[in-house]
Amino acid sequence: MKRVKFIYLYCVLGIIGIPGAFAQSEDKLLIMLSGELNEHYRELQGEKFPPYYMNYRIIDTWSTTIAASFGVLRDNQSRHTRIMIPHIRIGDSLLDNFSYYPMGAEVSERGISYAVLPIDDENNEKAIRQAIWMESSSRYAFASDIYERSKAQSKVNVKNEDKAPYFSFAPVESYYEPPFPADRLKVDTHAWIVRLKKISDLFNENMYMTRGDAILTYEVERRYFVDTEGRNVAENLPYARIMIQGSVTALDGMELPLLLSYFAYDPADLPTDEQMIADTREMVKMLAALREAPVAEPYTGPALLSGAASGVFFHEIFGHRLEGQRMKTDEDGQTFKQMVGESVLAPDFQVFDDPTLTRYAGKALNGYYKFDDQGIRSKRVDVVVDGKLRDFLMTRVPIDGFPMTNGHARASDGFDPVSRQSNLCIETKSPKTKEELRRMLVEEVKKQKKEYGYFFKEVTSGLTYTGKGSTNSFNVTPLVVYRIYTDGRPDELVRGVILIGTPLSMFSNIVCAGDDPDVFVGICGAESGNVQVTAISPTILVSKIETQRTAKSSILPPILPRVHLPQK
Repeated sequence: MKRVKFIYLYCVLGIIGIPGAFAQSEDKLLIMLSGELNEHYRELQGEKFPPYYMNYRIIDTWSTTIAASFGVLRDNQSRHTRIMIPHIRIGDSLLDNFSYYPMGAEVSERGISYAVLPIDDENNEKAIRQAIWMESSSRYAFASDIYERSKAQSKVNVKNEDKAPYFSFAPVESYYEPPFPADRLKVDTHAWIVRLKKISDLFNENMYMTRGDAILTYEVERRYFVDTEGRNVAENLPYARIMIQGSVTALDGMELPLLLSYFAYDPADLPTDEQMIADTREMVKMLAALREAPVAEPYTGPALLSGAASGVFFHEIFGHRLEGQRMKTDEDGQTFKQMVGESVLAPDFQVFDDPTLTRYAGKALNGYYKFDDQGIRSKRVDVVVDGKLRDFLMTRVPIDGFPMTNGHARASDGFDPVSRQSNLCIETKSPKTKEELRRMLVEEVKKQKKEYGYFFKEVTSGLTYTGKGSTNSFNVTPLVVYRIYTDGRPDELVRGVILIGTPLSMFSNIVCAGDDPDVFVGICGAESGNVQVTAISPTILVSKIETQRTAKSSILPPILPRVHLPQK
């Protein structure tokens, strides 16, 4: 199961790699990491199962979170954390400890292990080295155990249909960015508290609001990567985001949330108070309307999906099924693996995933990175050209017909990287105007003898299942949905709609797309943790979608209106 929770923004911009060695030679953490890797690799060559490849990653994060709720400060914290993740491969590229298990340590309900490093480089070198050694030793023991199991499993398992090896060659490249200066790691806390309190106080204008938050998150990740093949990468990944979240509870207990989000590469570039206040007031009005809106009935028929909605739609039904490493196992549904060269969309559709993009349609893209989590330079991948499937998103784990990585190995926390999306973009060579799309929708509704069609304006999240052990389906949760009638009645706001379906069926029903690309950025959760992604798409017309009602809530609405205490 891949669950996508759109929490918004992640940015990397304005830093140029320095080819000279002077700045790099002064980075003590990088030097220490490389030295430890080389020493541990040499030591482990004398063990029963010597590694044939190793890499070490460090994620050094400065983060600030400030949250206000209904005009009152709720959270204000700054943190500096540093974690290290070893990756150890035992055996060879034809059979190793990752052949049947995608992670280098055991994954439990708590997550996965990693080394927590001291954040003082000057006085804690021994402690840093000790933490690296302990986690590496633990992962080597786990790798040895899993490798023995893999050898046994390979003798009794049905032969894997995929004949490609489990690890591929890749060119060696190094890249270095100097650390951010201290003033780029923090924000003006007092100023942001005042701003966020003022914005969140607007939710007090509606007595039925059950949530009214304004949250600033600013993070600067400095990522280090070194491996035994000679790669050496240090990259800064900064991002800033504001999330404004409000919700009301309908009389039947249905919780109705809405979300605004703003992104920038630097907090100074976030929107003005005037813009955010105006947008928040519109959100409060929409929440009031949703509270009174009727609940939609299950439906099949034509629909328009806005750029934001169709972006999530493509991320779910298509993007996850393009992640090449997933197709290495026969447990995956492999929906599109045998369809390379075949038409999967209308001939005017183009789909690509490009982690090198920083902006699209004037907006920052949070799926941007220069090097992936295997130390490979990121590349644009044209996955659909003129409607035909051409390529997949690859790591150093190859599949038949796709022997090389294209820089899409990604992970967070202590997880090992697997194939993941970055900036997934859908384009069309024959864009339609909004007026044309609406007219075509109404015509299709009449053709199917329906009373109305749907327009999905805003969505919040989605999930999809790709394994053979379950139905290959998807689920997208819309927030703002309208019925569009054929008899001229005004569009009607409805609530309680869930968009469901299976990928191949839905793809066959996509008719055309508009001329209004929208950028929807978020965080995608899957087996290698939460990674930053962007979905870019215009409005699309679908001849047939399927919806179901939201599960009935057992929550009773508040009996009394919420008390508002005016700010001093």
